[in-house]
Amino acid sequence: MTKAELREKIRALALQVVGEKSKSEDAALAYDELTKFPELKDVIVSLLTHEFDSFLEDIMWISPRPSAFRIVLLNGQSFILTYGKRSWVAQIEGKKYYLLNLDEEEYACQAIARILQHGPESGAEVEGSETDSAPEVKDEVDVDVDVEA
Repeated sequence: MTKAELREKIRALALQVVGEKSKSEDAALAYDELTKFPELKDVIVSLLTHEFDSFLEDIMWISPRPSAFRIVLLNGQSFILTYGKRSWVAQIEGKKYYLLNLDEEEYACQAIARILQHGPESGAEVEGSETDSAPEVKDEVDVDVDVEA
C-alpha cells in the first residue's frame, strides 16, 4: 500500500465518520432532552448507533435528581437511563447495566435488541392495522316466562 492509497482510505473514513455524526446531530433536534443533555445523546448513540431515530418514539425526563430518562421505543417497549455518580445506568427489562463497564454496555445493547425484536405491547395499536373499534353486538331476544308457584 502506498502513501497515497493510505491517505485516500483515511480521508474516506473521516468523511464517513463526519457524515454519521451530522446525521445523529440532525436526529437529536427532534428530541428536546437530547439538546438539553448532550451526555444523554452520547449514551443513546453508543447503545443504538447513529440511526437511533429509527428506533425511538419518545424520550421522557422522569426525575431531576438523579437525572432519569424513559426511552420509549417504536414498538411501545421502554427502558430507563439514569445518570449515576460515575456513569450512566441502564435499566432494561428489570435488570441494571452499569454502562461504565464495556461488557455491561454490550449486554445492555443485546437486551435492547431483544426488546426491539418483540412486537408491540398487548393492547397497543400497530401502525397500519385496521381493527374494528365497535364491539360486535348480538341480537337480544326478549322472552316472556310465566312462573307459577
